[in-house]
Amino acid sequence: MKLKVLIVLVMLAAGFTANAQRGVRIGYIDTEYILENIPEYTEATNQLESKVQKWKNEIEGKLNDVKLKREALNNEKALLTKELIEEREEDIIFEEKEILDYQQKRFGPNGDLMIQKRQLMQPVQDQIFQAVQDIAKAKKYDFVFDKSADVVMLYSAERFDMSDQVIRTISRASKRNQAKNKSERKKAKEEDVVVEINEEQEARQKALDDKKAERAAATEARKKEILDAREAKKKEAAERRAKILEERAKAREEKLKERNKGNKEEDEQPVSFDENESTKQQETPKTREQILEERRQKKLADREARKKELEAKKQKILEDRKKAKEEKESTEDEDN
Repeated sequence: MKLKVLIVLVMLAAGFTANAQRGVRIGYIDTEYILENIPEYTEATNQLESKVQKWKNEIEGKLNDVKLKREALNNEKALLTKELIEEREEDIIFEEKEILDYQQKRFGPNGDLMIQKRQLMQPVQDQIFQAVQDIAKAKKYDFVFDKSADVVMLYSAERFDMSDQVIRTISRASKRNQAKNKSERKKAKEEDVVVEINEEQEARQKALDDKKAERAAATEARKKEILDAREAKKKEAAERRAKILEERAKAREEKLKERNKGNKEEDEQPVSFDENESTKQQETPKTREQILEERRQKKLADREARKKELEAKKQKILEDRKKAKEEKESTEDEDN
């Protein structure tokens, strides 16, 4: 892995030195993506997978047979002689060895699976290699890498990806080979033309890409600035709201204290009589009905006075609430 990366770096350094005047052209392909989009390879792979599954089922069936034979032997050991037991065990061991040999033949390093994979891959790899050679020569690429190989590509721009071109080239070659008459061969040959590279167009495209990236960065910075300002405004509004709520709670406590204090003074206030009334009472004795009536009138007067006082306090509370509500609405309008 490290040796391959070192070789790539040496090649790049040599290329940059040799092509310093015109700039190095580099492309890449993704072999896995190309293979997934070649119908012939996909069909052959499916067929191979079907064979592999058939081989696995055969091996699994043979292993199950051996397992059943071994279980039957264990159950019948008490009824068999030592010679018969040894003979049947040898048969089971021989069958297990045959299964292992068959498994190695199918799935071993030099087995049928590896051979058929190589037979399947080699023609497609040759096609990919030839297509890359043709495209690289036509478009004057200095280096072409395989993204799905061991070379680590930390970043790869899509405009340098040649995979789709390789797929089109292979598809055209396949059509050419499958052409049955002169007309079809001519049409396939026309489709096989590779367009030469337009360096001026690429330079314009690069300038457009750079400008688009710069615009995207500026948009992102502007968006971040707007979000920061909005967050600061929300924070300020929240602090102002918290302060208003705190002042309101404080005012409510003070009102409750004043109300409790007023009720206490009212209870402790002594009953006073008008001097003239007192003198008059001393001069003229009152009947029991008159005394009761005076007391009733006094209570009604006191009750009326307290009622007016409570109405005034209630009116003041409503005004305070209305004022607080207006302040809250004003604060919410500022937030919006």
